[in-house]
Amino acid sequence: MKNIVAIILAAGEGRRMKSSMPKVLHPICGKPMIQYTIDNLKQIGLQKIVVVVGHKSDLVREQVKGVEFVLQDRLLGTGDAVLRAKKLISQYKNVDSLFIACGDVPLITSETLRKIIARHLASRSGCTLLTAHMKNPTGYGRIVSSGDEKITKIVEELDASIYEKVIEEINVGLYCFNKDVLFDALEKIKPDNRKSEYYLTDTIEIIAKSNKLVDSVSTNNAEEFLGVNTRGDLIKVEEILKSRLMDNIMKRGVTIIDPANTYIEDGIEIAKDTVIYPYTFIEKGVKIGARCNIGPFARLRVGTVVAPDVAIGNFVEIVRSKIGSHTRIHHQCYIGDTTIGKNVNIGAGTIVANYDGKKKNKTVIDDNAFIGTGTILVAPVKVGKGAVTGSGAVVTKNKNVPAGGTVVGIPARPIKKKAGRKER
Repeated sequence: MKNIVAIILAAGEGRRMKSSMPKVLHPICGKPMIQYTIDNLKQIGLQKIVVVVGHKSDLVREQVKGVEFVLQDRLLGTGDAVLRAKKLISQYKNVDSLFIACGDVPLITSETLRKIIARHLASRSGCTLLTAHMKNPTGYGRIVSSGDEKITKIVEELDASIYEKVIEEINVGLYCFNKDVLFDALEKIKPDNRKSEYYLTDTIEIIAKSNKLVDSVSTNNAEEFLGVNTRGDLIKVEEILKSRLMDNIMKRGVTIIDPANTYIEDGIEIAKDTVIYPYTFIEKGVKIGARCNIGPFARLRVGTVVAPDVAIGNFVEIVRSKIGSHTRIHHQCYIGDTTIGKNVNIGAGTIVANYDGKKKNKTVIDDNAFIGTGTILVAPVKVGKGAVTGSGAVVTKNKNVPAGGTVVGIPARPIKKKAGRKER
């Protein structure tokens, strides 16, 4: 794949989203939709990726990493967008093919991407594109073929004749081009269409007329080419990606009791024999060990690491915290910026007050500690190994509980040991 550069088209405004955010940055299962395309391209070995940005390009540059950017300052169409990348691509050595995708079609699988590239390399075509057959092709460009079934051109919906609109083979919007053939064709396209734009699809007719092969790969999976143009599309795509994500997690030995009522973002790790109960929310970056029970109604936020054999129950929220093995946090707790050791019991209603109005502070609870019901720990604070807090105790900041100690009250104070009776 060293000789192939990928170009992702992401300059559009996405007006139908009715958003101040660039369309390709809208999150799906916890990450921007464009990131799914980038990740799949990298998974198949394409490391040189160029993203063409336009509308609010600074926001895209801030959130998308590991790629290079080209600016399309005037949105003159997909053909113009690709042409803007020519100067940058010319700096890469030994590039002979360009893979072109759209940033708002996140459901394309890595397997399909491999098929397109493999077909392109095998046939040595001027272009290999992905097509599909639809009974209702409204909204898609139509694939026009000659009598011998060779692709001759692509006609966009707005420019199609009544005869072309009944064609059921559609253009999905993924292409692998011979680099020189593409840039030669792009210099020849004209904005003589209903939108007065330079269409990338117009290069297909130019390539075909130059007697170079236009090849294709077909997909029968309608999910793959579902693009995002509206908020409704966003929800449909998220449901599909969520289902894929849940299936992959369960295949690794995790039980998700009610996938329809569980929310898990992309980019999490859950070890086998863990059980996720309904109405649990797990954000990206969370790591959960084996044989844990999580939920129901639990929320594990970014930066949470859970060791094996931990129980986290209903209405528990954890963020930026590490939970040691065999620890129990069963009911109605908030744990923030905390390191909890092994075999700790966190009583119902425990709150770690980690924010003082200016910064987030750290809390440490050592092994075998017992945190009583309704305890409030005001960070920064440390509860030592085997220490106990009484029910309703408020441990104020920097008032550490020593190992083996017991504190009670508001504010929490150590219990003094009574002197034993003297023998007569």
